[in-house]
Amino acid sequence: MVDPRISVIDDRMRKVGRIIAVSSGKGGVGKSLLASTLALILAGKGYRTGLFDLDFTSPSTHVILGFKEARPVEDRGIIPPLAHGLKYMTIIHYSGERATPLRGLDFSNAFIELLSVTNWGELDFLILDMPPGIGDATLDVIRLMRKPEFLIVTTPSPLAFETVKKLVGMLRELDVPIVGVVENMKTGLSNIQQESRKLDVRFLGEIPYDPAVEENLGNVDGLLKTVFAKEVERLLEHLTG
Repeated sequence: MVDPRISVIDDRMRKVGRIIAVSSGKGGVGKSLLASTLALILAGKGYRTGLFDLDFTSPSTHVILGFKEARPVEDRGIIPPLAHGLKYMTIIHYSGERATPLRGLDFSNAFIELLSVTNWGELDFLILDMPPGIGDATLDVIRLMRKPEFLIVTTPSPLAFETVKKLVGMLRELDVPIVGVVENMKTGLSNIQQESRKLDVRFLGEIPYDPAVEENLGNVDGLLKTVFAKEVERLLEHLTG
């Protein structure tokens, strides 16, 4: 039986321009930080931007944004609250700080529910903060959302890039566009750029490790002044140019 909510999703996303899924093969690479900062910078440049935290079990974008208590408004669906100029959707709106362990089917059900009820309105960009790994979230985004593009985050670690290879392979098999690979938390020499070329994937650039980022979690003004944010801003030419 076809889930009737799925037929609503296309209409909800009809006025959304580009969907950028910021993803990684494993956790701990700074994916949520990059997704949040990228969304903030886009909004600051005048682009109508949304941020959707899809890490339902371990959401963290609300900490990065310093998001205070605000609830979505019901008006022919759910209208996401604004956070620093972003339309912002997260499971935290409903779960608070309670843990939300979800099995695969439960995740898909929660994702379909949020997609079918959320009214994003007109957006130039919808940034998705994906959960780490290759699983239900990745497959559901590809299945349910119109033309998502994947921006992949890695660290200089060969272990992190090993999972990138698998993610790239799967996306290619499914004919899903890949924006490119970003190397985050760089501290010395690495071969991520060369390895990306071997995969025939665009290398978008490297972002050095910046200790100031940790000091500015929850402080958006401070975060946007960091070296990290300045380097993320350089990535925009690959999205907007």
